[in-house]
Amino acid sequence: MRRDRGPENNEPVRGKRRSLWRRIRRWMLRGLVVVLLLPPVLIVVYAVVPPVSTLMLDRYVRFLWVDRTYVPLEAISPHLIRSVVASEDAKFCEHGGIDWEALGSQIEALGEGEDVRGASTITMQVAKNLFLWTDRSYVRKALELPLALLIDAMLSKKRILEIYLNVAEWGEGIFGAEAAAQAWYGKTALALGRREAARLATALPAPLARNPASPGPGHARLARVNRARAADIAPHLGCLPGFAASQ
Repeated sequence: MRRDRGPENNEPVRGKRRSLWRRIRRWMLRGLVVVLLLPPVLIVVYAVVPPVSTLMLDRYVRFLWVDRTYVPLEAISPHLIRSVVASEDAKFCEHGGIDWEALGSQIEALGEGEDVRGASTITMQVAKNLFLWTDRSYVRKALELPLALLIDAMLSKKRILEIYLNVAEWGEGIFGAEAAAQAWYGKTALALGRREAARLATALPAPLARNPASPGPGHARLARVNRARAADIAPHLGCLPGFAASQ
């Protein structure tokens, strides 16, 4: 004959469940603390240690080829520095990690049903490259914002740009300006000329589809526009003394 369990028989089970949930909550809280503290700790480390991007880590884990030689900003052609800033973030020296005006315009365009593009600053791209994933999503974009503010507050503009130019993807397994210059032009990043710099800078939005050494008509047109913009970007590079003057 079946016996119904009384309250006294269910109590040990309830107690075990409560204990399990308490442990789970503690683990989740500790995990959240680690997640919140990890970026600031890593940013402090990255102030002096060359970082690797999440995309590079993914390739390392899958035993795929990675070509990257970290170099200081002084070892990168001023032409490439000006071209990249002109192409990716003309207000780099003026904002605090986020171009709120551009972001507001994109949000407004999204509300009107238009295609959204741009508004991602170099600092936001550094946040994505170092801490987040590459697939586009509103969640990733929302996470980029506080990380960009944190990076801008903790690192100098020079260091932020140096990190960006050393982790940016410039082809399958090619990361950073030095590896890109060697792979596409057979020369150092410091030796890049205006035309080469413009082609590399305009390849960044689509590094797997655009060939800086032999650009298609569309890419070549973008590079020509970039050369003109890079020539006029000097007044906006006050945070990068020594790299603004044309050579």
